[in-house]
Order: sequence, then C-alpha cells, then structure tokens
Amino acid sequence: MICCPISKHNKINFLLFYYRNLRDMFKIDTTDYMISICGSDALRELSSPGKSGSIFLLSQDDRFMIKTLRKSEAKVLLRMLPYYYHHVHTYENTLVTKFFGIHRVKPSSGRKFLFVVMGNMFYTELRVHRRFDLKGSSLGRSNEKIEIDVNTTFKDLDLNYSFHLEPTWRDALLKQIGTDSEFLRNQGIMDYSLLLGLHYRARQSLKRGASCHESLVPDKLAILTEDSMEEKASCNYREGLVLVQRGSDQKGEIVVSPHIRGSPLGLSSACFEEVDLLIPCTARLPIQLGVNMPARAKKQEEDGSKSLCQVYDVVLYIGIIDILQKYNMKKKIEHAYKSIKYKYNPLSISSVKPQFYSERFLKFIHTVFPQNSS
Repeated sequence: MICCPISKHNKINFLLFYYRNLRDMFKIDTTDYMISICGSDALRELSSPGKSGSIFLLSQDDRFMIKTLRKSEAKVLLRMLPYYYHHVHTYENTLVTKFFGIHRVKPSSGRKFLFVVMGNMFYTELRVHRRFDLKGSSLGRSNEKIEIDVNTTFKDLDLNYSFHLEPTWRDALLKQIGTDSEFLRNQGIMDYSLLLGLHYRARQSLKRGASCHESLVPDKLAILTEDSMEEKASCNYREGLVLVQRGSDQKGEIVVSPHIRGSPLGLSSACFEEVDLLIPCTARLPIQLGVNMPARAKKQEEDGSKSLCQVYDVVLYIGIIDILQKYNMKKKIEHAYKSIKYKYNPLSISSVKPQFYSERFLKFIHTVFPQNSS
C-alpha cells in the first residue's frame, strides 16, 4: 500500500474518506454517531488510568469512548491511518482500538484541542468487575490507589489470575494478538497494552482445594445445549450459563458492540454450529473474539501452593489499546535513563524498541492465557 504525503488542501478529504469507511465497515450510521457524541445529553468524564494527562469521556449511550489527543499522537494517527484502515479491513477480528473519527473543538474561551472517537470495548449488558492494563513489563506496573472501585484499572503486577479458554478460542485469540502486535511493530509503535475486562459469572461457583485441574479442563466448562434446557423458563437459568445453540437461526435481539464485526465463535466439536451467551431476562450476547468470551480464571494463592487455588467462571473482554506511541527521541532518552538507573532489566522497563516490546508482550500474554492441561 502506498501512502502519499498529505497537504493541508486534501487533509480533510483524506480523513473523511477513511473515517467514513471505518464507520461503514462497522455499520455505524453517521447520524446516530453524531447524536451519540454531540447530543443534548452530557458526556461523562472518566478517570484516566494512564500518565498521559488525556481526558477520557464516554458517550451518553456508552457506545463510544472519547479521548483528547496530544499533537504527537495526532501526527502518528494521521500517518498511520491508511495502514491502520487496511489492517482493520483485512482482519475482521482485530483487537486493536477502533477509531471512528477525529475532531477539533475550539471553545469560545480557550485554545482548540483534538479528540478521537473510539469504540467502547466495555459496551455490554454485563457489569465489568475488574479491569487490567497489561504490557508485559514490571517497573511501575502496579496500581497504588488506596481506594479501589469498579472503575479502578489494575496492572501487570496486580494480576494474580491465569485464564483458561476453550482450546480453539485460545489459539484464535493468541494468533490475532500476534498479528496485531506485528502490525504495531511494523508501524514503529510500542508502549501499547492489552486491556482485559472481567465479569464474574457466578460467584457461588468458586471452587477451593486440590481439584483445580479438574475445574479447568475444557469439557468441565458450564456449557449446555438448548435441548437440555427446553422445559426451564429463561429467567430461571442459573447465573452464568453458556448456552450452545444448535443450528444457525438467529432469534431474539442481539446486542453487538460497535467495535466488533467478526463472526461468532464456535466450539471445536463439529456438532455445535454456534455458541451464544445467555444472560437471564436480557438480550442475547454473541461470543466473538475478545467479546463475551467465557473462561475459567485460576487464582493462585500467594504461597504458591498448588493445593490452594480459586477458580472462577468469568466472561472476558479483550482489546489492544494505547497504539499511538512511537519509539521517538523522548522514549529513547527514557530508555537510556532507566537502563542506567535500573541496570537495564529488560523485563522491567516499558520503554524499549518496538521489536523487543512486541516479543516481550507476546511472551507475557501467553502466560496469561496458558494451555489447558491434558
């Protein structure tokens, strides 16, 4: 793909073309989009988990996340846009942040600022109980807040879970993360994160003791067929069941996130054609790569004893965020300074070359989603 230099004269048309096509790709109506971010209802400001100083807002319908951009980030996005569009168009299950528009606002009093509109990866019927921002480094990678609430974002050193997925789902997830990381590496991007959201499906299903292995093998997941549930009312389902639908007919309302366009995931067994997550008395939520993914979360006790662990049924939401940081002179200086101060522990420093960052990131993600024991 050839990307021609952009003059001021054609920059607006350039942006309009790509963002309009990105919105069309995800079936986002332009009128609805403008109402979401510019409607009469006020946008909600969120606390920022990072150190960038950016302001984060949520649209009134929760579909879109809005972030103010630094000038350096805007330049990266502008230069990367054709390649980003090609990547998102080619890989329908890509987990990278979905950009739908960049806008400039100049208040009547004050200086102008840029903001970008992104898909909200936590747009769901379910409550996200825990959020993790994972980079694969350790220096400064823990949350130091004294007060913890549902909006608190935890980091690498706070993560004491490993997540066990259906084998074909795990393979597809790691393959896509690898593809996305390769794209970012080729664009000279580093310092990105895997944003991981957890919904605890059934707290009462917590298991303790020496039987952790039995709780984690794939065929132990709480998966039922519709045939086995015919005589039970939908509102009486135990919280957290995964319903496997036979056949391809779509019935009822489907809640689809504005940043997802991939096909629903299926089980490796040939007898299942489609898998849906059924939430009692709500719309049905299709399971897609990075969205509504049932898993078993294994929490190891601090003493490391294999006989003491906890296993939770969870639903995962996964995306790759903060993809606008180049390995520029500022990051090179940061790398040199921290290498001297911390005697260059390559696992600790976040600011490293894109090639090494990608390799370290992928190695860490494989430990977060380990293979199920046979």
